[in-house]
Amino acid sequence: MSSGTGFFLFLCVTLAGLTGAVVTGRAARRKVHLCCVATAIVSLGVAIYYAEQLGKLYDLEAAGWIYPFHLLLAKVTTGSYLVVIGSGLATIRSSSRRKTHGRIAYSVLVLTVMTAITGIWMILAATPLG
Repeated sequence: MSSGTGFFLFLCVTLAGLTGAVVTGRAARRKVHLCCVATAIVSLGVAIYYAEQLGKLYDLEAAGWIYPFHLLLAKVTTGSYLVVIGSGLATIRSSSRRKTHGRIAYSVLVLTVMTAITGIWMILAATPLG
């Protein structure tokens, strides 16, 4: 599978997993929610792998300011997943934290979409190598 196809495929699976996590989280369907979260996290890891492979085919520096901005946003977003997972575990222990977990999860969802948008923008602005 090419790096472009792999990235696009696993980005879509990630977004589908996150959508499922939102729907099942709001419905308080914990087991399905945890499966959707696990799917989203694993597929995000695979999408990141393919994104790095795709990046090797481009002069990303040629994309200008969007390149370092995307990398910073990607690192912040990845770290934020640890926060949302932690708040989710706290919610399992005490359902009174559900509202806070939802707010954190939505924030990480927004960061994820912003990271995907800036990554695509970066690739479109970069110069292909070879």
